[in-house]
Amino acid sequence: MANGKGSLTGSRRPAQRESRVRVESAESTKSPAMTKGEIEAAICDGMTRFEQEFMGRGPKSIFTHLIGDMVVIRLTGVLTAAEQHLVKSAPAEKGRDLLKQVRTHLIELARPMMEEMVEQATGVEVSSLHHDISTVSGEEIVIFTLVRTPRLREARNK
Repeated sequence: MANGKGSLTGSRRPAQRESRVRVESAESTKSPAMTKGEIEAAICDGMTRFEQEFMGRGPKSIFTHLIGDMVVIRLTGVLTAAEQHLVKSAPAEKGRDLLKQVRTHLIELARPMMEEMVEQATGVEVSSLHHDISTVSGEEIVIFTLVRTPRLREARNK
């Protein structure tokens, strides 16, 4: 999963500054359900937009995997220059703990926005959100659990 060579499929989107794709659930537009790849791509776009607007910068890369009733999002290169400096200059545990506390607090503040974005993309209510960030690699993991597996449309063969 981490390098895209695992058995799980997923969408990877380069982080773009001007990604303004509107995410709508299949149920709200009365159109057929989206494919797994379309849902994953919509969540990548939404998370990139969230990181840019709420955290101040977007990730270097983002991967989203829809696995049953879970959405797993892996963002790389998310630490700001100030956060990197804090982690390097403060005593190791203190800088790490401070950064994790601030990021956790920001995620909790933005939780309603993030849940709405996932609910719009999947058409399913979010049950819970889990988050962690590595101060060593600058990698962030966000997992949403849904109340049920989203309804999917089969992808067309090209």
